[in-house]
Amino acid sequence: MTPATALIPGLDGIVRHGDAERCVEATRRIADLFFEDATKLRSEHINLFDGLLFDLVPLADRPTRIDLAERLSRLVVAPRAVVGQLARDDEVAVAGPLLRRSPALDDRALVDIAQGKSQGHLLAIAERPRLSADTTDVLVRRGDRNVVRQAAANEGAEFSARGYSDLIGRASSDGVLTLAVGKRHDLSDDHLKRLLEGSHDVVKRRLFDVVGPERQLKIRQAVAGLAAAASPSAAKRNFVPAQRIILALYEADTLDEAALLGFARDHRYEEVIAALSAMTGLALATLDRLVSGDRHDPLLVLGRTIGLDWRTVHALILLRLGPKRVPAQGDIEAIRVAYARLLSSTAQRVVAFWKTRH
Repeated sequence: MTPATALIPGLDGIVRHGDAERCVEATRRIADLFFEDATKLRSEHINLFDGLLFDLVPLADRPTRIDLAERLSRLVVAPRAVVGQLARDDEVAVAGPLLRRSPALDDRALVDIAQGKSQGHLLAIAERPRLSADTTDVLVRRGDRNVVRQAAANEGAEFSARGYSDLIGRASSDGVLTLAVGKRHDLSDDHLKRLLEGSHDVVKRRLFDVVGPERQLKIRQAVAGLAAAASPSAAKRNFVPAQRIILALYEADTLDEAALLGFARDHRYEEVIAALSAMTGLALATLDRLVSGDRHDPLLVLGRTIGLDWRTVHALILLRLGPKRVPAQGDIEAIRVAYARLLSSTAQRVVAFWKTRH
């Protein structure tokens, strides 16, 4: 093989003192020579081209760098120094092809680039067919919403325990990210439970619809476990003190909506259940099961039956969710509309059914 320096006389002078046009031409000629036999070159020849191109690339114009990066990104064996140089280019159009697919970039290089480059660079890395846990740790920590969503949706990505923890933390305010994480095949039961714990009901339902039967079963179990932890059954609660309070209010003729609203806002669950029992005639155990379930509908039925104002029903919904969860405004508005449309006659028939059934 003829050395590239013999094909381009005065190459050293071009690098040191040549004008931009001559540098671009030299870069293209050396690159073309390399790609002619790239798959057949021995390591010493690849190293030769690596050294030549490494000095010329910084002097090349943008289109030349983009073309070179695109062609190098598809090689299994490529000049590593030049690949690393182009992958660190501030222009995402140059670095992107290499960051997305070049096998010549190892985890150490990817982590280094992810720690200091732009969100565009991070997004390109997140699209690689395979991502190590070290790399995703940086992506989740530094990446914006698009980067993190892409990494979570990447089936070839691995996540450390810390990475998953950070991912789930960010998913609590991002429904799209919740769906991406919830569909991952390597999501543990514990991580699924934590993911659902911070998700809104509408996101949980959407996730349930898009996963397979096995994951649906896991979601049911996780939701049931969360409901049980948030609202212990009547057998584990002591309603006696609450019943005494409600009885005293009843005898004083002050058991009304204002009292119920006060209990709900103070998150006094037992008093709320006891008050609703007195107002509707339903048993404590029945009410506890209905209110602590995974839907808001029973509260709407109860509220319409006894003629509660929306603000009281809203307070009861927040009580059911617990102090650490705040529903999305869109969800609350949908529930408000459903409550406004619910007929009293329909609600009363449902309550009558509950009484006969339980």
